[in-house]
Amino acid sequence: MNIFADFNERVIKAVQGLDLKGKDGAALDFSRIAVEPPRDPSHGDLATNAAMVLAKPAGQNPRALAETLAQVLRADRDVVGVDVAGPGFVNMKLSDAFWQAHLVAILAAGANYGRSSIGAGRKMNVEYVSANPTGPMHVGHCRGAVVGDALANLLAFAGYDVTKEYVINDAGSQIDVLGRSAFLRYRQALGDQIGEIPPGLYPGDYLVPVGQALAAEFGRGLLEMPEDKALAIVKDRTVDAMMGMIKQDLALLNVHHDVFFSERTLHADGAKAIRAAINDLTLKGHIYKGTLPPPKGEKPDDWEDREQTLFRSTEVGDDMDRPLVKSDGSFTYFAADVAYLKDKVNRGFDELIYVLGADHGGYVKRLEALARAVTGGSVKLTVLLCQLVKLFRDGEPVRMSKRSGDFITLREVVEEVGRDPIRFMMLYRKNDAPLDFDFAKVTEQSKDNPVFYVQYASARCHSVFRQAREQLPGLDFDRGTLSAAGSLLADEGELGLVRKLAEYPRMIESAAAALEPHRMAFYLYDLASAFHSQWNRGADNADLRFVKVNEPILTCARLGLVQAVSDVLTSGLALIGADAPAEMR
Repeated sequence: MNIFADFNERVIKAVQGLDLKGKDGAALDFSRIAVEPPRDPSHGDLATNAAMVLAKPAGQNPRALAETLAQVLRADRDVVGVDVAGPGFVNMKLSDAFWQAHLVAILAAGANYGRSSIGAGRKMNVEYVSANPTGPMHVGHCRGAVVGDALANLLAFAGYDVTKEYVINDAGSQIDVLGRSAFLRYRQALGDQIGEIPPGLYPGDYLVPVGQALAAEFGRGLLEMPEDKALAIVKDRTVDAMMGMIKQDLALLNVHHDVFFSERTLHADGAKAIRAAINDLTLKGHIYKGTLPPPKGEKPDDWEDREQTLFRSTEVGDDMDRPLVKSDGSFTYFAADVAYLKDKVNRGFDELIYVLGADHGGYVKRLEALARAVTGGSVKLTVLLCQLVKLFRDGEPVRMSKRSGDFITLREVVEEVGRDPIRFMMLYRKNDAPLDFDFAKVTEQSKDNPVFYVQYASARCHSVFRQAREQLPGLDFDRGTLSAAGSLLADEGELGLVRKLAEYPRMIESAAAALEPHRMAFYLYDLASAFHSQWNRGADNADLRFVKVNEPILTCARLGLVQAVSDVLTSGLALIGADAPAEMR
């Protein structure tokens, strides 16, 4: 039901009928032909660049070719006007009957309108959030959670087989610090005086309940065990508690993952998975023994000025080779990344997406290089970076948290402004652009608050039906009845709304192809604006109101339009992860 794809095929068929050939007699490449909405709506409903992309290889003047193509397109039964603009754009205006028929198709599709098969069932893994299980989610995780979740929803709607994944970073030094921090709270729960939390440990009060639970379960038993055994138990219990807290926080944001992958499993059985992954790279010729200079004058923790096992990542697109095994035989952090990516590949994914914070920009090249080395380029890997979110309240920066003392928790933000404003506003900028989030602005009821404006449009749609049922109690409002009256829609504002609805499938496909879920929020705002505009026209002119008691058939036609708007608002908001309310409270 993507009319732009439909007319793209019609344009290509028209071009084929012209029997054009390349300068060397070869067939022309039609892949660059596009059909899009014109930038200026006054130019028509559709515009194609066909003449401009084919003129040079065909050895023709683009404007002259456009005129020839326009003549062919004028014969299309759905086209009532064709003009040539600029250097060779061909603009088309479609008939009212076409738009009326398209509204009928939208109503018939219902909740499936906009659903696409372009993904063709390709297996896609979207990994996002993946915060260290060392405390509650903070607002810095919020944007990546929303971007990743909305992207996964979008890709599934576009026909991909999507797995939402969270990797639990439950191995490494930060977990040792977490265990020691929780052990201190355990002693506190037993009545010991622990004083100030030592530097380097986690000071948050969120570990107090963990210590109390340990005291209730073990009494003073952990103090009587060897330290390594006691800390192993404490780490296990604490990671479980932190992940329980994280899952609850994510659920508040309507984020739910399909897979929680434990990094610790990669280190099990003598790091069997890591060794196997490195062995695989060795067999493919990507591993060697050598030394590395410190990168750009820095000396990271895992750098050694001695021979070690290295990944020859510069040969697959990285800017430096990466150490995997240190001279003492221990593995670097990146070695676990190698095994984790290999695990995903072994699970049969065709594409891998990592949604990371902006502070992980240095990982992009190494992960892309790793995917090329492991799969030979057969699996595409994309890293999306989410820029920082700055919190404001009435224009003033917000810095302190009631709970952690040094950061704002995700739970605090959700509890103050609600899930839907967060989900929508985190998508109201592209992920790689900084975002300012003002508690006051995202809850105000005005056009300047995009989420309110969109949800208010949904509520207005429902209010129109409530009004119609009250004023026309004997009328049947099923989709069949509404569709049958669609040919009565003739007002330019009404048909303009159908045109905007017709852009939804194209937006879904283009947003999925570009991995840009923010396009959904932009589109919904534009649709809401068009609907509110038509509502306001009816407030000024009684002839344009959606409900006309003395004209029940025209009312049905207009209610069909309202139903279609409601369907698309509901669909788009669901993909974003927000509700489409029936009324505003």
